[in-house]
Amino acid sequence: MPPSTSNPSQPAAVTGVQLMQGIGHAPSQGFWADAWSQVRKRRMPMLALAWIGTMAFFAVFAPVVANGNPLFSRAVGADGQPGPLTFPLFQSLNAADWMLLVFGLFALPALILGLLGRGMRFFWWCVGALVPGIACLLVPTVVQTAMGGREPGPFFIWARDSAAAPWLICGVCALVVGAVVVLLPLFGARGPRKVAIVGAGCLAATLCSALTWGQAPPKLTHLAREQAGTLTATYTVIPFSPDQRFTALDRQPPGTSLGSAREVEPGTPGEHRTFHLGTDAFGGDVLTQLLHAARLALSIGVVSTGIALMIGVTMGALMGYFGGWIDLFLYRIVEIFMAVPVLFLLIVTVGILPPEWRSVYLIMAIVGCFTWTGMARYTRAEFLKLRNQDFVQAAKAVGVPLRSILFKHMLPNGVAPVLVDTSFAVATAITFEAVLSYLGLGPPGQASWGKLLSSAVSADGVFKWWLAVFPGLFIFLTVLSYNVLGEALRDAIDPKLKKAAV
Repeated sequence: MPPSTSNPSQPAAVTGVQLMQGIGHAPSQGFWADAWSQVRKRRMPMLALAWIGTMAFFAVFAPVVANGNPLFSRAVGADGQPGPLTFPLFQSLNAADWMLLVFGLFALPALILGLLGRGMRFFWWCVGALVPGIACLLVPTVVQTAMGGREPGPFFIWARDSAAAPWLICGVCALVVGAVVVLLPLFGARGPRKVAIVGAGCLAATLCSALTWGQAPPKLTHLAREQAGTLTATYTVIPFSPDQRFTALDRQPPGTSLGSAREVEPGTPGEHRTFHLGTDAFGGDVLTQLLHAARLALSIGVVSTGIALMIGVTMGALMGYFGGWIDLFLYRIVEIFMAVPVLFLLIVTVGILPPEWRSVYLIMAIVGCFTWTGMARYTRAEFLKLRNQDFVQAAKAVGVPLRSILFKHMLPNGVAPVLVDTSFAVATAITFEAVLSYLGLGPPGQASWGKLLSSAVSADGVFKWWLAVFPGLFIFLTVLSYNVLGEALRDAIDPKLKKAAV
């Protein structure tokens, strides 16, 4: 046995007789604990995980880290007296921004530090995030459908003028989503815990949606007001917004400041603001857009892969468990979806739709609904091996429901290859989004790595290296990190690649 470095009390070497006596035995670990210990021993997967964590941090906190609205400001009157203190940055946040901030400040540290207890597993963490996310998306859709393009009626007047309308409409939307999640059998049968988690999500969605109801974000005029001496303001770390443009500063190199480019008068507030990574074709700050684009890239990757995971696991479980003509019929469906070129479908679908339909949710839906075939095949193969095992036959003999047999008994024993494929699927989805944005078919009005990359060459053929290097580096490192993490998981769960412990 090789020398032990993790436990000093273990002997450096043991004989066969000592092993038989129980000397030198390492404590046993669970399957995933052993896989994680194998991943932690390798430097590249941990670096990849650190980069993904960094991008996730900026995806959550980018509106606070990089924002052209001041953290707090005071208007200066004609008599030179300061006015009341305002917080334009926080007034510019929408419901989704607030939900992500609450999630990042409370739920994520609690999950990482283990404050939620052993029972609060990753699955329940996802359920708790799913409810407010869907509710925050549902509220503006319901409002636009109910009031958009109609003559002012009783409901329109009430929703516009009543102080209780935001709370009632947002609460109803959150409760509808929560009730659907509670009633779905897919989310388990732990009633009190499920209701508590879903209830907390409904409350958070109601608060974030109602408090931002009808709130128009402040206009980016604070710099001009500072120049005129009518405002004093304090800004965040990067004092630029992704939609803030300085037309006189198009494609300026890294290190350019507002004062050196004559965008503001020398000696006035704002002259020392620096574009650390340069500007794009419209005079926007490249660093700000890179940080805000992390949310778009990671959200498309995670959500579309989640959709594909649900479809693929369900289809694969049905094929592998039943076999026979059900397997034959469903596998023909899998082959049909395998024959669809997803990137070409995305380009054609997004290209023929008007800009108002070209949303991030459409891209998520298309990628998720057409990239599940690999997960279905992996699940099918595992279930074909597991369906004749003794524990499955015993569950069937005692009358366990089919849903419990599939998703509580068989799935935990056959999900390992699917999770490895999930990491590669996230990287593929991020690549799809970058390609669409590079071609000018991405979600309009949103910062994107591909959109920045496409502006590296101007209309007159001039190449600007910073618009190619920095976005390309972010795309490369993010996709590479997910691929490296997937390969590390694949090696860790493959029994043929594990070395003998003795």
